[in-house]
Amino acid sequence: QVQLVESGGGLVQAGGSLRLSCAASGRPSSTYAMSWFRQAPGKEREFVAAVSWSGGDIYYADSVKGRFAISRDKAKNTVYLQMDSLKPEDTAVYYCAARPLYVNTSPDDYDYWGQGTQVTVSS
Repeated sequence: QVQLVESGGGLVQAGGSLRLSCAASGRPSSTYAMSWFRQAPGKEREFVAAVSWSGGDIYYADSVKGRFAISRDKAKNTVYLQMDSLKPEDTAVYYCAARPLYVNTSPDDYDYWGQGTQVTVSS
C-alpha cells in the first residue's frame, strides 16, 4: 500500500501561483510514477502532469504546459506541482496518484490516490 497526502490548495486570484505537495508513504514509493489529476464540478477527472519513477520523464497536459511544473524529491518522498499564471478554468479538486514505474495519463491505470485538495482561482 502507498498512502498519499496532498496539501497546498487554496483560493488565489487569476494570474497568481500555488504550489501543491503530495507526500507519499508506505511501500517503496520511490519506484512509483507520480501524477497529478484534477476534477472540476460536473466534469471527468483529467490528467494534469506526471513524473516517472526516475524523474527523467515528465509529461504535461496541453492546457497547463508552460504554466505548471512537476517535480519530485525522492529523499522526502514528495512530489510537487508548481502552478503559475493560474486561470479560473484551473479551478478543481487536484489529486495526487501513483502507479508502478511508468507514467500513464489515464486515471483508470493508477493504483493509489490521495484525498484531493481544492484549488479555486477567482477572476
